[in-house]
Amino acid sequence: MLSDGNSRLVEAHRLTRRVRRDQAREFLAEGPQAVREAVASPGVVLEVFGTPAALDLHGDWLAETPVTLRPISDKAAAALSETVQPQGLIARCRYVDVAITEVVAAAPTLVAVLAGISDPGNAGTILRTADAAGADAVIFTQGSVDPYNGKCVRASAGSLFHLPIVRAAAYPDARAELSAAGLQVLGAAATAERNLGEPDTQRLLQSPSAWVFGSEAHGLATIESATATTRGLSSAAVDEHIRIPIWGGAESLNLAAAAAICLYASATAQRHATT
Repeated sequence: MLSDGNSRLVEAHRLTRRVRRDQAREFLAEGPQAVREAVASPGVVLEVFGTPAALDLHGDWLAETPVTLRPISDKAAAALSETVQPQGLIARCRYVDVAITEVVAAAPTLVAVLAGISDPGNAGTILRTADAAGADAVIFTQGSVDPYNGKCVRASAGSLFHLPIVRAAAYPDARAELSAAGLQVLGAAATAERNLGEPDTQRLLQSPSAWVFGSEAHGLATIESATATTRGLSSAAVDEHIRIPIWGGAESLNLAAAAAICLYASATAQRHATT
């Protein structure tokens, strides 16, 4: 078992800070689901730290992987964890993000864009939802939470390793790339005239689309303002605003819930269009 002061653990602990992650281009993935998906991605995992209990519990599938397993104490595992209830299993991984040019070169039909989202739980949940809906990529723009933040990685439940992600993209550049690739850029807005459930909206959603999700506090307002004065683009940050109907007494939807509705609406419309 590695001692709590072992240099490997000291270096791994530094990866809980973004500046060190960026310097090393490495991050930590915590929990059995995230670690399982990480080790299934060739060349991503450098080593796996685990408490004796965790290594014993998950030893069947860990034994089938070529990664190096390093037993550590419960105290060391807690030091590497960014969650309230550590699960005792942590993988040290290489960065997996790609350039946006790689995303558009693959002719995507459904993309999620996280523009100014600061909550790592929401960001990770949207990433997981995009993966489940069959999206081709997720783009994190400048000002959004780091996708390698420990809570974001955990909330993604392994989806971080399933589809391409772009990190710290300038929104105007991302929009220009997506538009040039033939995707319509959509955003949800409570005041939009177009309703998600209308037949003409369903027809619209059959086309390749990039859904933009803004910050929890300000929605798309921040990128609307920035886009108006950058690179001479239109003052509208998206091509179409679409309203999610609310039939009950709730004032609004949680951001991650709204993203799930929008992404699945597009995924369903696109699949119906091909059948």
